[in-house]
Amino acid sequence: MCGRFAVDIAPEVLAETFGLQVVPTVVPRYNVAPTQQVAVVREDTDGGNRLDLLHWGLIPAWAKERTIAYKMINARSETLLEKPSFRQAYKYRRCVVPVSGFYEWRHEGKEKLPHYIRIRDGLPMLFAGLWESWKSPEGEVVESFTILTTAANKLLESIHERMPVILHPDECGRWLNRHLTDPTPLSVFFQPYPADLLELWPVSPLVNTPKVDSCELIAPICPQKEISTEILRAQ
Repeated sequence: MCGRFAVDIAPEVLAETFGLQVVPTVVPRYNVAPTQQVAVVREDTDGGNRLDLLHWGLIPAWAKERTIAYKMINARSETLLEKPSFRQAYKYRRCVVPVSGFYEWRHEGKEKLPHYIRIRDGLPMLFAGLWESWKSPEGEVVESFTILTTAANKLLESIHERMPVILHPDECGRWLNRHLTDPTPLSVFFQPYPADLLELWPVSPLVNTPKVDSCELIAPICPQKEISTEILRAQ
């Protein structure tokens, strides 16, 4: 699954990656948690891409209360067409969540040890997502999203059995295409991201506290030699 991530991407890189007409203003964040507002990319009605702030935790249009979002931060890619919560969004409302990396926790006895995972060359990590629009009984309109997950690759399987669906840059255009309403061909994107293109290392348990947000959270807490050994062992 994916329950916490970091976003530290140069605005110019975001604009170039998605062909944005305006270079966005994006404040670096290192401990993004569910229910917070997050920048996601969607295709506009004119075929261009735009960056919008959406609520993390999908709220289906039929939901009676927004608290359901806590259970909808992730969606299993294998069962999207089977679930009423995601079926329509999969067909008509897809998005990309650009991040710089995400956190996952290794269980060792009673301890949960956080690790930071990113693309090895430091490029943005592009999560496949779905979005939805919900109207509260009071009339408030909330746009929200969920992150798709798939089976973990060889690097991550020792930490968790699931990982986010990570798109390659040249796949984003098809994923965002509003005119592609038969999503079945898009399932080819749901394969685990290649392990040799990722790297991970242990980080401070301070990331467990959502209020803590600092670039120090993604800093390794063990020697680089040990990190490299762990990466090679997992490949």
